[in-house]
Amino acid sequence: MMNFRYTLSTFLLIIAVNTAFSQNVRFPTEGVIEYTKTVNMHALIKRNISSMNNSFYQQAFEAYKKSQPQFKALKSTMKFGADKTLFMPLATKETASGGFFGNEPAANQNNTVYTDLSTGLTTSQKLVYEDTFLVKDSTRKITWKITDEMREIAGYNCRRANAIMLDSIYVVAFYTDQIPVSGGPESFSGLPGMILGVALPHENMTWFATKVTDAAVPANTLVAPAKGKAMDLKGFNTYLTDALKSWGDYAKPALKAFML
Repeated sequence: MMNFRYTLSTFLLIIAVNTAFSQNVRFPTEGVIEYTKTVNMHALIKRNISSMNNSFYQQAFEAYKKSQPQFKALKSTMKFGADKTLFMPLATKETASGGFFGNEPAANQNNTVYTDLSTGLTTSQKLVYEDTFLVKDSTRKITWKITDEMREIAGYNCRRANAIMLDSIYVVAFYTDQIPVSGGPESFSGLPGMILGVALPHENMTWFATKVTDAAVPANTLVAPAKGKAMDLKGFNTYLTDALKSWGDYAKPALKAFML
């Protein structure tokens, strides 16, 4: 009899705990997500060292290692509503610029990205050195392969998905269906829930959410950027390819970084 009462009490306690937990779980359709982009600068710089620039680059790299951290961290926020997202880089508070390597495209945040999920259109304001472009096109189509791997990010259970984008970039993303908005940082989207983590292992960079604030977002703050030379994605790619054609081996990584 005692065993039965103990088992019943335990069972009822489990139900109570699960009920309380379920009542506290929210599925926000609007709010603000804070992300940190992390770049392994040592790996990034090593990739750009070749026989053509070895003597200069290696010397500059040794100087960089003595004065700068291996990992560069950059902050951003993304406001989201039920069918719109606005990803915005935050100004860096670094006291040092990183010297010669401070302008590496992959080591900075060049894009402000507005996505209208209801129309499938994206407006990206892209900073390319001293120039500003306004790229309007369809939302990037990424063919995701969803896996069974799970991890927690910023308090949310997330599932892993893999993909190849821009023909050669391997992408690992973690999304949560607890935020039922098909968005993500930068131009990453297209999963059945919000993307809270992205890793580009071969590019040596990641974006991971550090905080999710479940709060109302006024519609007038989810507005596409308007400044920049307007063109579509194909035109932007053609423009960059032509502009960088004299850069030799360095053109490819620079083009890849600006196209993300």
